[in-house]
Amino acid sequence: MMAEPREGTSAEEVRAALRKTGVWRTRGRLASWLALLSLVGPGLIAANAGNDAGGIATYASVGARYGYGLLWAMLLLTLALAIVQEMCARMGAATGEGLTDLVRAHLGIRWTLLVVLCLLIANGGTIVSEFAGIGAAAELFGLPPYLAIPPAAVAVWWLVVKGSYPRVERALLAMTLVFFAYPISAYLARPDWGEVARQTALPTIQLDGGYLFILVALIGTTITPYMQLYVQSSVADKGVSMAEYAVTRLESYASALFSNLVSAFIIIATAATLHASGVIDIESAADAARALEPLAGRYASGLFAVGLLGASLLAAAVLPLATAYAVAEALGFEKGVDRGFREAPVFLGLYSGLVVLGALIALVPGLPLITLLLVVQVLNGLLLPVVLVSILRLVNRRDLMGPAVNGPVTNVLAYAVTVAVSGCALAMVAGLLLGY
Repeated sequence: MMAEPREGTSAEEVRAALRKTGVWRTRGRLASWLALLSLVGPGLIAANAGNDAGGIATYASVGARYGYGLLWAMLLLTLALAIVQEMCARMGAATGEGLTDLVRAHLGIRWTLLVVLCLLIANGGTIVSEFAGIGAAAELFGLPPYLAIPPAAVAVWWLVVKGSYPRVERALLAMTLVFFAYPISAYLARPDWGEVARQTALPTIQLDGGYLFILVALIGTTITPYMQLYVQSSVADKGVSMAEYAVTRLESYASALFSNLVSAFIIIATAATLHASGVIDIESAADAARALEPLAGRYASGLFAVGLLGASLLAAAVLPLATAYAVAEALGFEKGVDRGFREAPVFLGLYSGLVVLGALIALVPGLPLITLLLVVQVLNGLLLPVVLVSILRLVNRRDLMGPAVNGPVTNVLAYAVTVAVSGCALAMVAGLLLGY
Protein backbone atom coordinates (compact mmCIF):
# COMPACT_ATOMS: atom_id res chain seq x y z
CA MET A 1 0.00 0.00 0.00
CA MET A 2 1.32 3.44 -0.92
CA ALA A 3 2.48 5.80 1.78
CA GLU A 4 0.82 9.17 1.48
CA PRO A 5 3.27 11.69 0.01
CA ARG A 6 3.75 14.98 1.76
CA GLU A 7 4.16 18.45 0.27
CA GLY A 8 7.89 18.64 1.03
CA THR A 9 10.84 16.30 0.65
CA SER A 10 13.37 16.05 3.46
CA ALA A 11 16.86 14.58 3.24
CA GLU A 12 15.72 11.70 5.46
CA GLU A 13 12.87 10.91 3.05
CA VAL A 14 15.36 10.75 0.18
CA ARG A 15 17.63 8.41 2.14
CA ALA A 16 14.66 6.25 3.16
CA ALA A 17 13.52 5.99 -0.45
CA LEU A 18 17.00 4.96 -1.54
CA ARG A 19 17.16 2.31 1.19
CA LYS A 20 13.85 0.84 -0.01
CA THR A 21 15.18 0.54 -3.55
CA GLY A 22 18.33 -1.20 -2.31
CA VAL A 23 20.69 1.32 -3.89
CA TRP A 24 21.79 3.05 -0.65
CA ARG A 25 25.02 1.60 0.69
CA THR A 26 27.28 2.62 3.54
CA ARG A 27 30.33 3.04 1.32
CA GLY A 28 30.97 6.72 1.80
CA ARG A 29 29.56 9.86 0.30
CA LEU A 30 30.63 9.11 -3.26
CA ALA A 31 28.70 5.83 -3.32
CA SER A 32 25.68 7.55 -1.81
CA TRP A 33 25.70 10.28 -4.47
CA LEU A 34 26.13 7.71 -7.25
CA ALA A 35 23.17 5.79 -5.86
CA LEU A 36 21.04 8.92 -5.85
CA LEU A 37 22.10 9.82 -9.40
CA SER A 38 20.94 6.39 -10.60
CA LEU A 39 17.37 7.56 -9.96
CA VAL A 40 17.83 10.96 -11.61
CA GLY A 41 16.97 11.54 -15.25
CA PRO A 42 13.39 12.23 -16.35
CA GLY A 43 12.95 15.56 -14.57
CA LEU A 44 16.36 16.95 -15.50
CA ILE A 45 16.02 15.94 -19.15
CA ALA A 46 12.47 17.28 -19.44
CA ALA A 47 13.22 20.61 -17.76
CA ASN A 48 16.37 21.25 -19.78
CA ALA A 49 14.75 20.20 -23.04
CA GLY A 50 12.71 23.38 -22.61
CA ASN A 51 15.95 25.34 -23.06
CA ASP A 52 15.95 24.25 -26.70
CA ALA A 53 16.46 26.29 -29.86
CA GLY A 54 13.07 27.94 -29.35
CA GLY A 55 13.83 28.58 -25.69
CA ILE A 56 17.20 30.16 -26.45
CA ALA A 57 15.64 32.35 -29.16
CA THR A 58 12.84 33.42 -26.82
CA TYR A 59 15.09 34.19 -23.84
CA ALA A 60 17.59 36.01 -26.07
CA SER A 61 14.76 38.08 -27.57
CA VAL A 62 13.44 38.89 -24.08
CA GLY A 63 16.87 40.07 -22.92
CA ALA A 64 17.60 42.05 -26.06
CA ARG A 65 14.25 43.86 -26.22
CA TYR A 66 13.28 44.26 -22.55
CA GLY A 67 16.60 43.98 -20.72
CA TYR A 68 16.06 42.64 -17.20
CA GLY A 69 12.39 43.70 -17.26
CA LEU A 70 10.93 40.17 -17.49
CA LEU A 71 13.14 38.41 -14.94
CA TRP A 72 10.27 38.68 -12.44
CA ALA A 73 8.27 36.39 -14.73
CA MET A 74 11.05 33.78 -14.63
CA LEU A 75 10.82 33.75 -10.83
CA LEU A 76 7.11 32.89 -10.99
CA LEU A 77 7.55 30.48 -13.90
CA THR A 78 10.16 28.52 -11.92
CA LEU A 79 7.59 27.85 -9.21
CA ALA A 80 4.95 27.03 -11.83
CA LEU A 81 7.23 24.61 -13.69
CA ALA A 82 8.19 22.83 -10.46
CA ILE A 83 4.52 22.36 -9.51
CA VAL A 84 3.41 21.08 -12.92
CA GLN A 85 6.41 18.80 -13.44
CA GLU A 86 6.07 17.30 -9.96
CA MET A 87 2.38 16.50 -10.51
CA CYS A 88 3.18 14.66 -13.75
CA ALA A 89 6.08 12.77 -12.20
CA ARG A 90 3.84 11.74 -9.30
CA MET A 91 1.14 10.51 -11.67
CA GLY A 92 3.74 8.45 -13.54
CA ALA A 93 4.99 6.86 -10.31
CA ALA A 94 1.55 6.29 -8.77
CA THR A 95 -0.14 4.83 -11.87
CA GLY A 96 2.69 3.52 -14.05
CA GLU A 97 0.95 5.18 -17.00
CA GLY A 98 1.66 8.14 -19.27
CA LEU A 99 -0.50 11.27 -19.36
CA THR A 100 -2.48 10.51 -22.52
CA ASP A 101 -2.94 6.93 -21.34
CA LEU A 102 -4.80 8.32 -18.33
CA VAL A 103 -6.67 10.91 -20.41
CA ARG A 104 -7.97 8.16 -22.71
CA ALA A 105 -8.97 5.89 -19.83
CA HIS A 106 -10.59 8.50 -17.57
CA LEU A 107 -11.54 11.65 -19.50
CA GLY A 108 -13.21 10.25 -22.60
CA ILE A 109 -12.43 10.03 -26.30
CA ARG A 110 -13.37 13.64 -27.16
CA TRP A 111 -11.04 15.16 -24.59
CA THR A 112 -8.34 12.67 -25.66
CA LEU A 113 -8.61 13.76 -29.29
CA LEU A 114 -8.46 17.44 -28.24
CA VAL A 115 -5.30 16.86 -26.19
CA VAL A 116 -3.62 14.82 -28.93
CA LEU A 117 -4.55 17.39 -31.60
CA CYS A 118 -3.08 20.22 -29.50
CA LEU A 119 0.09 18.24 -28.92
CA LEU A 120 0.53 17.28 -32.58
CA ILE A 121 0.13 20.91 -33.68
CA ALA A 122 2.47 22.33 -31.05
CA ASN A 123 5.03 19.53 -31.17
CA GLY A 124 5.09 19.32 -34.96
CA GLY A 125 6.14 22.95 -35.28
CA THR A 126 8.63 22.65 -32.43
CA ILE A 127 10.31 19.58 -33.95
CA VAL A 128 10.93 21.54 -37.15
CA SER A 129 12.38 24.41 -35.11
CA GLU A 130 14.83 22.06 -33.35
CA PHE A 131 16.30 20.82 -36.62
CA ALA A 132 16.34 24.41 -37.87
CA GLY A 133 18.33 25.22 -34.72
CA ILE A 134 20.81 22.47 -35.63
CA GLY A 135 21.13 24.04 -39.08
CA ALA A 136 21.71 27.50 -37.58
CA ALA A 137 24.42 26.09 -35.29
CA ALA A 138 26.09 24.49 -38.30
CA GLU A 139 26.11 27.84 -40.12
CA LEU A 140 27.90 29.41 -37.15
CA PHE A 141 30.57 26.73 -37.64
CA GLY A 142 30.73 27.63 -41.33
CA LEU A 143 28.86 24.52 -42.51
CA PRO A 144 25.74 24.53 -44.71
CA PRO A 145 22.65 23.10 -42.98
CA TYR A 146 22.31 20.21 -45.43
CA LEU A 147 25.62 18.81 -44.15
CA ALA A 148 24.49 18.94 -40.52
CA ILE A 149 20.74 18.28 -40.33
CA PRO A 150 20.58 14.81 -42.00
CA PRO A 151 23.44 13.31 -39.89
CA ALA A 152 21.89 14.81 -36.75
CA ALA A 153 18.51 13.28 -37.64
CA VAL A 154 20.12 9.88 -38.17
CA ALA A 155 22.01 10.18 -34.87
CA VAL A 156 18.96 10.99 -32.70
CA TRP A 157 16.90 8.33 -34.52
CA TRP A 158 19.58 5.69 -33.95
CA LEU A 159 20.00 6.68 -30.30
CA VAL A 160 16.33 6.06 -29.48
CA VAL A 161 15.41 3.23 -31.86
CA LYS A 162 18.52 1.14 -31.27
CA GLY A 163 19.24 2.04 -27.63
CA SER A 164 17.95 0.80 -24.30
CA TYR A 165 16.27 3.19 -21.86
CA PRO A 166 19.38 3.59 -19.60
CA ARG A 167 21.61 4.28 -22.61
CA VAL A 168 19.18 6.83 -24.07
CA GLU A 169 18.82 8.55 -20.71
CA ARG A 170 22.58 8.80 -20.16
CA ALA A 171 23.09 10.30 -23.61
CA LEU A 172 20.33 12.87 -23.07
CA LEU A 173 21.70 13.78 -19.64
CA ALA A 174 25.16 14.33 -21.15
CA MET A 175 23.66 16.83 -23.61
CA THR A 176 22.47 19.03 -20.72
CA LEU A 177 26.09 19.92 -19.87
CA VAL A 178 26.20 22.49 -22.71
CA PHE A 179 23.93 24.81 -20.73
CA PHE A 180 26.74 25.77 -18.34
CA ALA A 181 28.03 28.12 -21.07
CA TYR A 182 25.25 30.61 -20.34
CA PRO A 183 25.71 31.18 -16.56
CA ILE A 184 29.43 31.71 -17.16
CA SER A 185 28.69 34.13 -19.99
CA ALA A 186 26.19 36.08 -17.88
CA TYR A 187 28.76 36.47 -15.10
CA LEU A 188 31.51 37.64 -17.47
CA ALA A 189 29.14 40.08 -19.20
CA ARG A 190 29.41 42.16 -16.00
CA PRO A 191 25.71 43.01 -15.60
CA ASP A 192 24.49 45.41 -12.94
CA TRP A 193 23.58 42.73 -10.39
CA GLY A 194 21.79 45.26 -8.20
CA GLU A 195 19.53 46.17 -11.12
CA VAL A 196 19.07 42.47 -11.92
CA ALA A 197 17.88 41.86 -8.33
CA ARG A 198 15.64 44.94 -8.34
CA GLN A 199 13.84 44.10 -11.58
CA THR A 200 13.49 40.46 -10.53
CA ALA A 201 11.80 41.45 -7.27
CA LEU A 202 9.73 44.39 -8.60
CA PRO A 203 7.60 43.51 -11.66
CA THR A 204 7.22 46.11 -14.39
CA ILE A 205 4.32 45.28 -16.71
CA GLN A 206 3.78 46.95 -20.07
CA LEU A 207 0.34 47.07 -21.67
CA ASP A 208 1.23 46.55 -25.30
CA GLY A 209 0.82 43.71 -27.79
CA GLY A 210 4.52 43.00 -28.20
CA TYR A 211 5.06 42.65 -24.46
CA LEU A 212 2.09 40.27 -24.11
CA PHE A 213 3.23 38.27 -27.15
CA ILE A 214 6.71 37.73 -25.68
CA LEU A 215 5.23 36.96 -22.23
CA VAL A 216 3.06 34.17 -23.70
CA ALA A 217 6.10 32.90 -25.63
CA LEU A 218 8.03 32.90 -22.34
CA ILE A 219 5.30 30.81 -20.69
CA GLY A 220 5.11 28.45 -23.67
CA THR A 221 8.84 27.78 -23.79
CA THR A 222 9.26 27.42 -20.01
CA ILE A 223 6.27 25.12 -19.30
CA THR A 224 6.17 23.44 -22.70
CA PRO A 225 3.39 20.83 -23.01
CA TYR A 226 5.70 18.14 -24.37
CA MET A 227 7.94 18.40 -21.30
CA GLN A 228 5.11 17.24 -19.06
CA LEU A 229 4.29 14.34 -21.39
CA TYR A 230 7.90 13.28 -21.43
CA VAL A 231 8.50 13.42 -17.69
CA GLN A 232 5.39 11.36 -16.86
CA SER A 233 5.95 8.77 -19.59
CA SER A 234 9.66 8.41 -18.78
CA VAL A 235 9.00 8.04 -15.02
CA ALA A 236 6.50 5.29 -15.86
CA ASP A 237 8.84 3.74 -18.46
CA LYS A 238 11.72 3.77 -15.99
CA GLY A 239 9.55 1.92 -13.46
CA VAL A 240 9.82 4.46 -10.63
CA SER A 241 7.47 3.44 -7.80
CA MET A 242 5.99 5.48 -4.97
CA ALA A 243 8.58 3.85 -2.67
CA GLU A 244 11.25 5.67 -4.71
CA TYR A 245 9.22 8.81 -5.28
CA ALA A 246 10.92 11.02 -2.66
CA VAL A 247 13.99 11.16 -4.92
CA THR A 248 11.92 11.84 -8.03
CA ARG A 249 10.03 14.65 -6.28
CA LEU A 250 13.29 16.26 -5.23
CA GLU A 251 14.61 15.92 -8.78
CA SER A 252 11.48 17.58 -10.20
CA TYR A 253 11.95 20.65 -8.01
CA ALA A 254 15.73 20.83 -8.46
CA SER A 255 15.49 20.38 -12.24
CA ALA A 256 12.98 23.20 -12.58
CA LEU A 257 15.27 25.47 -10.57
CA PHE A 258 18.39 24.54 -12.56
CA SER A 259 16.66 24.84 -15.92
CA ASN A 260 15.17 28.25 -15.20
CA LEU A 261 18.40 29.55 -13.72
CA VAL A 262 20.00 28.77 -17.08
CA SER A 263 17.09 30.54 -18.80
CA ALA A 264 17.51 33.59 -16.56
CA PHE A 265 21.24 33.69 -17.31
CA ILE A 266 20.51 33.72 -21.06
CA ILE A 267 18.24 36.73 -20.48
CA ILE A 268 20.87 38.43 -18.29
CA ALA A 269 23.66 37.77 -20.81
CA THR A 270 21.69 39.19 -23.75
CA ALA A 271 20.39 42.11 -21.67
CA ALA A 272 23.90 43.07 -20.55
CA THR A 273 25.30 42.91 -24.10
CA LEU A 274 22.67 43.26 -26.83
CA HIS A 275 20.14 45.44 -24.98
CA ALA A 276 22.88 47.59 -23.47
CA SER A 277 24.32 48.25 -26.94
CA GLY A 278 20.95 49.08 -28.48
CA VAL A 279 20.41 45.80 -30.36
CA ILE A 280 16.81 44.98 -29.50
CA ASP A 281 15.81 42.73 -32.40
CA ILE A 282 17.22 39.20 -32.76
CA GLU A 283 17.11 38.20 -36.42
CA SER A 284 19.62 35.36 -36.56
CA ALA A 285 21.62 32.98 -34.44
CA ALA A 286 24.64 35.22 -35.01
CA ASP A 287 22.84 38.11 -33.24
CA ALA A 288 22.25 35.98 -30.18
CA ALA A 289 25.85 34.73 -30.32
CA ARG A 290 27.05 38.23 -29.48
CA ALA A 291 25.78 37.69 -25.96
CA LEU A 292 28.69 35.30 -25.42
CA GLU A 293 31.39 37.73 -26.56
CA PRO A 294 32.41 38.59 -22.95
CA LEU A 295 33.26 34.92 -22.47
CA ALA A 296 34.90 33.95 -25.75
CA GLY A 297 35.67 37.16 -27.64
CA ARG A 298 35.84 36.49 -31.37
CA TYR A 299 35.06 32.84 -30.73
CA ALA A 300 31.64 33.72 -29.30
CA SER A 301 29.82 32.38 -32.34
CA GLY A 302 31.49 29.00 -31.98
CA LEU A 303 30.64 28.74 -28.28
CA PHE A 304 27.06 29.79 -28.89
CA ALA A 305 26.89 27.23 -31.70
CA VAL A 306 27.94 24.49 -29.25
CA GLY A 307 25.17 25.52 -26.84
CA LEU A 308 22.59 25.83 -29.61
CA LEU A 309 23.62 22.51 -31.15
CA GLY A 310 23.49 20.62 -27.86
CA ALA A 311 20.15 22.15 -26.89
CA SER A 312 18.64 21.43 -30.31
CA LEU A 313 19.92 17.84 -30.34
CA LEU A 314 18.48 17.21 -26.87
CA ALA A 315 15.05 18.53 -27.84
CA ALA A 316 15.18 16.90 -31.29
CA ALA A 317 15.43 13.55 -29.49
CA VAL A 318 12.98 14.28 -26.65
CA LEU A 319 10.23 16.01 -28.67
CA PRO A 320 9.44 13.24 -31.19
CA LEU A 321 9.77 10.75 -28.33
CA ALA A 322 7.25 12.64 -26.18
CA THR A 323 4.88 12.95 -29.15
CA ALA A 324 5.15 9.25 -29.98
CA TYR A 325 4.44 8.41 -26.33
CA ALA A 326 1.37 10.66 -26.35
CA VAL A 327 -0.18 9.28 -29.54
CA ALA A 328 0.61 5.63 -28.74
CA GLU A 329 -0.87 6.01 -25.26
CA ALA A 330 -3.96 7.81 -26.53
CA LEU A 331 -4.67 5.13 -29.14
CA GLY A 332 -3.76 2.20 -26.89
CA PHE A 333 -0.69 0.97 -28.79
CA GLU A 334 2.44 -0.60 -27.34
CA LYS A 335 5.19 1.89 -26.47
CA GLY A 336 8.67 2.13 -24.93
CA VAL A 337 12.26 2.72 -26.06
CA ASP A 338 13.24 -0.80 -24.96
CA ARG A 339 10.86 -2.31 -27.54
CA GLY A 340 11.62 -3.09 -31.17
CA PHE A 341 9.63 -2.31 -34.31
CA ARG A 342 7.82 -5.66 -34.11
CA GLU A 343 6.67 -4.97 -30.54
CA ALA A 344 5.84 -1.27 -30.92
CA PRO A 345 5.45 -0.48 -34.66
CA VAL A 346 3.18 2.56 -34.18
CA PHE A 347 5.32 4.09 -31.44
CA LEU A 348 8.65 3.71 -33.25
CA GLY A 349 7.12 4.38 -36.67
CA LEU A 350 5.65 7.69 -35.49
CA TYR A 351 8.94 8.64 -33.82
CA SER A 352 10.83 7.90 -37.04
CA GLY A 353 8.32 9.80 -39.18
CA LEU A 354 8.46 12.90 -36.98
CA VAL A 355 12.27 12.95 -37.08
CA VAL A 356 12.34 12.60 -40.90
CA LEU A 357 9.58 15.18 -41.47
CA GLY A 358 11.11 17.70 -39.07
CA ALA A 359 14.52 17.39 -40.71
CA LEU A 360 13.13 17.72 -44.25
CA ILE A 361 11.11 20.87 -43.50
CA ALA A 362 14.07 22.42 -41.68
CA LEU A 363 16.11 22.06 -44.89
CA VAL A 364 13.78 24.43 -46.78
CA PRO A 365 15.95 27.41 -47.86
CA GLY A 366 15.26 30.82 -46.35
CA LEU A 367 13.35 29.52 -43.32
CA PRO A 368 12.91 32.51 -40.93
CA LEU A 369 14.38 30.77 -37.87
CA ILE A 370 13.89 33.31 -35.09
CA THR A 371 10.34 34.20 -36.22
CA LEU A 372 9.49 30.49 -36.50
CA LEU A 373 10.87 29.75 -33.03
CA LEU A 374 8.98 32.60 -31.37
CA VAL A 375 5.67 31.77 -33.07
CA VAL A 376 6.00 28.09 -32.06
CA GLN A 377 6.59 29.07 -28.42
CA VAL A 378 3.50 31.33 -28.48
CA LEU A 379 1.51 28.40 -29.90
CA ASN A 380 2.77 26.25 -27.02
CA GLY A 381 1.59 28.92 -24.57
CA LEU A 382 -1.87 29.06 -26.15
CA LEU A 383 -2.32 25.27 -26.05
CA LEU A 384 -0.82 24.78 -22.57
CA PRO A 385 -4.12 25.41 -20.67
CA VAL A 386 -5.66 22.30 -22.27
CA VAL A 387 -2.81 20.16 -20.91
CA LEU A 388 -2.91 21.82 -17.48
CA VAL A 389 -6.66 21.26 -17.12
CA SER A 390 -6.15 17.60 -18.06
CA ILE A 391 -3.42 17.20 -15.43
CA LEU A 392 -5.57 18.76 -12.70
CA ARG A 393 -8.60 16.65 -13.56
CA LEU A 394 -6.53 13.47 -13.28
CA VAL A 395 -4.21 14.18 -10.36
CA ASN A 396 -7.18 14.96 -8.07
CA ARG A 397 -9.01 11.68 -8.75
CA ARG A 398 -8.72 9.55 -5.61
CA ASP A 399 -9.95 6.46 -7.48
CA LEU A 400 -6.92 6.84 -9.76
CA MET A 401 -4.20 8.29 -7.50
CA GLY A 402 -5.24 6.91 -4.11
CA PRO A 403 -3.45 8.78 -1.31
CA ALA A 404 -1.12 10.40 -3.91
CA VAL A 405 -3.72 13.00 -4.90
CA ASN A 406 -2.78 16.68 -4.65
CA GLY A 407 -2.60 18.19 -1.19
CA PRO A 408 -4.41 21.50 -0.48
CA VAL A 409 -1.30 23.68 -0.94
CA THR A 410 -0.34 22.05 -4.23
CA ASN A 411 -3.92 22.37 -5.48
CA VAL A 412 -4.13 26.08 -4.70
CA LEU A 413 -0.83 26.75 -6.46
CA ALA A 414 -1.66 24.51 -9.42
CA TYR A 415 -5.04 26.13 -10.02
CA ALA A 416 -3.44 29.58 -9.70
CA VAL A 417 -0.89 28.61 -12.38
CA THR A 418 -3.65 27.33 -14.69
CA VAL A 419 -5.77 30.47 -14.28
CA ALA A 420 -2.77 32.77 -14.81
CA VAL A 421 -1.57 30.95 -17.93
CA SER A 422 -5.08 30.82 -19.38
CA GLY A 423 -5.59 34.51 -18.63
CA CYS A 424 -2.40 35.50 -20.47
CA ALA A 425 -3.33 33.36 -23.47
CA LEU A 426 -6.86 34.80 -23.64
CA ALA A 427 -5.55 38.35 -23.25
CA MET A 428 -3.15 37.87 -26.16
CA VAL A 429 -5.86 36.39 -28.38
CA ALA A 430 -8.20 39.25 -27.48
CA GLY A 431 -5.44 41.72 -28.30
CA LEU A 432 -4.87 40.14 -31.69
CA LEU A 433 -8.59 40.16 -32.49
CA LEU A 434 -8.89 43.82 -31.45
CA GLY A 435 -5.85 44.79 -33.48
CA TYR A 436 -3.48 45.74 -30.65
